[in-house]
Amino acid sequence: MQPTATVLVYSDDSNTRQQVRLATGRRPAPDVPVVEFVECATPGAVVRELDKGGIDVCVLDGEAVPMGGMGVCRQIKDEVFNCPPVLLLIGRPQDAWLATWSRADAAVTLPVDPVEFASALASLLRQKRLTNA
Repeated sequence: MQPTATVLVYSDDSNTRQQVRLATGRRPAPDVPVVEFVECATPGAVVRELDKGGIDVCVLDGEAVPMGGMGVCRQIKDEVFNCPPVLLLIGRPQDAWLATWSRADAAVTLPVDPVEFASALASLLRQKRLTNA
């Protein structure tokens, strides 16, 4: 059986979650595992899923409402033991400094560019694999 990676996707917008799934495909790069998604539409759902464990990378929508991905990122980095890496979706390239403030491990702009997104996600999955080795 082939190993899988579990990616949590947080956005109140189902179209954004779909963009993430489509940009990832079955796997974002040949050298990383096949991806399974856990989708969350509320900050509370994100925390509950992280408490269960088994999440390899979080993808958080910085434009989500009522709590944006930046706030969720900062909260989980403070509160979740061994928090998985976070890929933040930001509205504008100028918001990269806010991604740094939120302690995101990587950031890409919306709408999701499949090549840029897949590259960033694959990099975080490789990083996670090295950390667990």
